[in-house]
Amino acid sequence: MEENGSSEVTRSLRDIPPSHYIFKIEPFSQLSKALLDTEVQSYESDIFQATDYKWRLSLYPNGDEKRNGKGYISLYLVIAETNKLPLGWEVNVNFKLFVYNQIQDKYLTIQEWGFPQLLSLTTFNDPSNGYLIGDKCMFGAEVFVLNYSGRAKFLSFKELDIIHTWKIENFSSLDAEYVVSDVFTAESCKWILCLYPKGCPEEKVKCLSLFLGLYNGESFPPERKLYAQYSLCIRNQHNDRSWFSTTLGDVCGESTFLSLTDLHDSNKGFLVNDTLIVECKVIAISEVKNFDQ
Repeated sequence: MEENGSSEVTRSLRDIPPSHYIFKIEPFSQLSKALLDTEVQSYESDIFQATDYKWRLSLYPNGDEKRNGKGYISLYLVIAETNKLPLGWEVNVNFKLFVYNQIQDKYLTIQEWGFPQLLSLTTFNDPSNGYLIGDKCMFGAEVFVLNYSGRAKFLSFKELDIIHTWKIENFSSLDAEYVVSDVFTAESCKWILCLYPKGCPEEKVKCLSLFLGLYNGESFPPERKLYAQYSLCIRNQHNDRSWFSTTLGDVCGESTFLSLTDLHDSNKGFLVNDTLIVECKVIAISEVKNFDQ
């Protein structure tokens, strides 16, 4: 893939919104913190189509450190579904990336393929500069044409406090490779827990494996990414020192969640009267909606 014209970065302000894609985020701080907590650097937007190709925006809220973007907002345009393109494909594009200035009601336009140093975090986080106000911000992209024919999406995180408790009795008699919980609901999403009592077969370390999965994933568009922040917990039935992990992702968990040695140690309190208690707390779920500009 090649960019037409000079590789020199040019910046300007304009009134016209991006022609193909607008990406609004609220609250920005929660997305940034969630990525930091889980050591994930980037968030990829939904797929949008422009000039017969499909694209994504790849946003690094805390900077792309591998490309010298530490201390900056990093933003890239990425071509999607390359496996559907013919062998030896090449795409020549003329495009622009945008950051909305809420004070001036204008769009900062950056003409560059991808920019690890889009804006310094000091500039971006200062509300007086207009890019991040009320924990809201907006990015965009244009590829080839300037007449708006794309989609506008609003990414938000809805905070939740939903706890699902799964009590597994007669644990020692489980002979299946894995067991699943009842389906439970968090917002419009249905979830299920999957537990491997003796661990995943492919793991050499003998540990209990625990995963959270989306039960109604087939109802989502294939290009849609759903992010959930949650914690998984094996309750200590002797005291409050439960074993837990917190993460952000789509279908996640840990294949080495708790060692079988600790699990079966009666002094640890995880397995009492042959009963195991698993808890899942859903903290936040991402929402992506169309919105009017």
